[in-house]
Amino acid sequence: MRYHPHTPEDVRAMLDVIGASSVPELFRSIPPPLRLARPLDVPPALDEIALFAELQRLAARNEVAHPPFAGAGSYPHHVPPVVDQLLLRGEFFTAYTPYQPEISQGTLTALFEWQTFVSLLTGMDVSNASMYDGATATAEAALMAARVTGRRRIVVSAAVHPEYRKVLATYLASTHDEVVTVPFGADGRTDLTALAAAVPGAAAVIVGWPNFLGVVDALPEAAALAKAAGALTIAVTAEAVALGLLQAPGALGADVAVGSMQSFGNPLSFGGPAPGFFAIKEPYLRQMPGRVCGATLDTHGRRGFVLTLSTREQHIRREKATSNICTNAGLCALASTIHLTLLGKQGLADLARLNHGRLRLLRDALAARGVQPAFDGPVFNEQAFDVGDAEAVVARLARKGIVAGAPLARWFPDHPRARGALLCVATELHSPELIDLFAKAVKP
Repeated sequence: MRYHPHTPEDVRAMLDVIGASSVPELFRSIPPPLRLARPLDVPPALDEIALFAELQRLAARNEVAHPPFAGAGSYPHHVPPVVDQLLLRGEFFTAYTPYQPEISQGTLTALFEWQTFVSLLTGMDVSNASMYDGATATAEAALMAARVTGRRRIVVSAAVHPEYRKVLATYLASTHDEVVTVPFGADGRTDLTALAAAVPGAAAVIVGWPNFLGVVDALPEAAALAKAAGALTIAVTAEAVALGLLQAPGALGADVAVGSMQSFGNPLSFGGPAPGFFAIKEPYLRQMPGRVCGATLDTHGRRGFVLTLSTREQHIRREKATSNICTNAGLCALASTIHLTLLGKQGLADLARLNHGRLRLLRDALAARGVQPAFDGPVFNEQAFDVGDAEAVVARLARKGIVAGAPLARWFPDHPRARGALLCVATELHSPELIDLFAKAVKP
């Protein structure tokens, strides 16, 4: 009953209100062949003590003994325990999503702070109250650019996260917008010559900051080319800690900044969930998807928060909606907001410098064993290294309890510099001793 709290009396009362005589009748619209005619094949229920013991037994089967050296869009970072504790505060309890702002002031206050942090980090004028993730934020930014410019072609760098590009292609397939992918060069940066040839007539140019290869891409140059062609520039950031060290994309000419805030307050959790962020320059405010949390005064002159400019399908005629985003990553965004509040401006800068320093240690440790970077562009805390047979290295280190990295050939099988490249990350969780252990394991 702890996990299924509805008593038979509760079920009967609900059926009476609905007008169904039984639960099977309630689901009569489902064809019989699609209904499960037997009980679920699950183990019997356990009491709390036995359940914890079973979960501990399952957890003990994990073979990974160290923080992963794989990043590629999800990054291992320390999450202070106070984050989880503050998530339990009653002020943040709300039913599903804050459709009724007057009873969700704690949640809305936190979302307002989230928007402030995102705007500060990205150098943009306005942020929304979060997106599902970085990939959908990227796709929504492309759709917004098409609405703003009236154009139907999106130019994206091949160095943008491959999974983000897949989601982009899926979104734009239904709108019949064209996606043009431009290659990256030997330094891991977007090929500006190819970009210059592709950008005329485009709605937007999408560039990573840093990009999927860990390289700090040529964002200012790409933004200049886009601006000259009348296109918007969309900067995509998967590793948000980088924004504590790199210049804000808004200061470098980007019109839109999107990405993931997983690095703050959110553990890896097998790849998700993680909050996506979406920030823009003010001229595009009314075309921004999702929802915006605004500050106002009530009839007594007290400060309060409301949802505003939520031109979604629930609120407006379908043809005028800016998106079909129904909610936001509220809990994950709250975790990021708490973490950023704990860090503060100086703490974030220190964390970013620490991450950058750990990658330097990793690069030096691998160089001492004859392993060199696959690309020579500037990097933050992630870099691809030429290890020969990357898949074999990953398999060999897995037997030692180490997640070695992401073989780039999985996504770029035809790129000569990616074939033997292993994409590795080093964060504050990777101690100098662990980095040395990793380098020796990669190249005994």
